[in-house]
Amino acid sequence: QVQLVESGGGLVQAGDSLRLSCAASGHTFGNYAMGWFRQVPGKEREFVAAISGPGDMSSYADSVKGRFTISRDNVKNTVSLEMNSLKPEDTAVYYCAQYKSVYCSAITCFQANRYDNWGQGTQVTVSS
Repeated sequence: QVQLVESGGGLVQAGDSLRLSCAASGHTFGNYAMGWFRQVPGKEREFVAAISGPGDMSSYADSVKGRFTISRDNVKNTVSLEMNSLKPEDTAVYYCAQYKSVYCSAITCFQANRYDNWGQGTQVTVSS
């Protein structure tokens, strides 16, 4: 059974940085692309970033491009999201998710229903 456990959320001020981590177990980690999504109450879950199984390709939402960096360690079975220059609009619950296969496309990376397993989420709050 796949388990994904996020950590690293918290309360920060605008302009600060934060690093989220997701520890995975229960599957061959490097065989699957991984993604980060976020959600605020009353809104749909929003794509943030994704990275391929080998870590050689990544995708970002326009809203975070240039500020966030996704990375993975296939030895430690972790995927991380480095978030810099945080803005109040980045406030959300952040989820990591396992994609269906090793690579996602420019379209499918963005689609939450293409991901099979999800973590429980970690809250990120950015104050102005």
